[in-house]
Amino acid sequence: MNRVRLRDLGINIGRYETGTYNAITDVPGVRVGHTTLSYKNAEDRIVQTGVSAILPHSGSLFQEKVLGSSYVINGFGKTVGMIQLQELGVIESPILLTNTFSIPAVLEGTIRYLLDQNPQIGDTTGTVNVIVGECNDGYLNDIRGLHVRPEHARQAIQSASSGMVEEGCVGAGTGMSCLGFKGGVGTSSRIASFGEQSYTIGTLVVSNFGEEKDLRVPGGGWLHHTGEKEKMPDGSIMIILATDAPLNERQLGRLAKRAVFGLSRVGSYAAHGSGDIVIAFSTAHRIPHQPDQGNISFSFMREDGKWISQLFEMTVEAVEEAIWNSICKATTTEGNKGRVRDAIPYPILLGSSSKGDVLK
Repeated sequence: MNRVRLRDLGINIGRYETGTYNAITDVPGVRVGHTTLSYKNAEDRIVQTGVSAILPHSGSLFQEKVLGSSYVINGFGKTVGMIQLQELGVIESPILLTNTFSIPAVLEGTIRYLLDQNPQIGDTTGTVNVIVGECNDGYLNDIRGLHVRPEHARQAIQSASSGMVEEGCVGAGTGMSCLGFKGGVGTSSRIASFGEQSYTIGTLVVSNFGEEKDLRVPGGGWLHHTGEKEKMPDGSIMIILATDAPLNERQLGRLAKRAVFGLSRVGSYAAHGSGDIVIAFSTAHRIPHQPDQGNISFSFMREDGKWISQLFEMTVEAVEEAIWNSICKATTTEGNKGRVRDAIPYPILLGSSSKGDVLK
């Protein structure tokens, strides 16, 4: 059967409305692209990996940067570009996601893409800060084979589009596992009114954390199982948040922190070996690489509690639903060394399963 999203099962998360696509691309201008590698190579090793790219807008990100921030829930992860992001508060490249050992190749591919776009980088102006995040897909993927190459990053960037976003076993999510089942890429959004304006929160996740015993079904309750289960690595999650609300980099940092509540609702407790990292950006303002005046003026959302708290709640809802979509859309996947990660049976999410009982 075709795999469906959480809402297709009749399960709605939270009280806010979703955007048109219930995706990060509901934030105007945001685009997503994937390169998926899924095959058996000449050495009979199974490749299940890929690259995902998130572009805050369709112009030159180096020339027109966006405000951004990040938050590290648990730091057992490897990223590129986070230090400068926190120092300067701007994003000037596509955000790339991949597997742990493929960060160098993805970094090179993205740098080459940006050099082609901007001949002045490293010549008449400074270098560029590329942001790359990862999760470890080594349970299913032949991660030692280093199958992701620089051109795969370029392909993901160039294929990026608005509208519907592919989910599940695509791009960086191809070889990922989550809560004992197949994980991967998931996305969701929320939209609400703020005075005379309406703003959107969108998120995209790559889910790769937890064991089946940790799974907490939507609405609460754990899945109880008897017998020993295979111990899995603690795993990771990358969470990308986008909004068109006019937030400054400090406010975006506060927004990023709220992702932890959406993550915890599905059962994560940020285990010792889990790399749980959030990157947030706003498309409301563009910061020129070379301003033509000494001061740049922007306006930002007031921070009197009501509006910013509303954005926080929207973030929590969107992150929780994006994680469930990453699991719901993922298909049973055969990986390296004969390993298999099953797609989640939908009855589990509806409160019953032949594999266990839901404890309320």
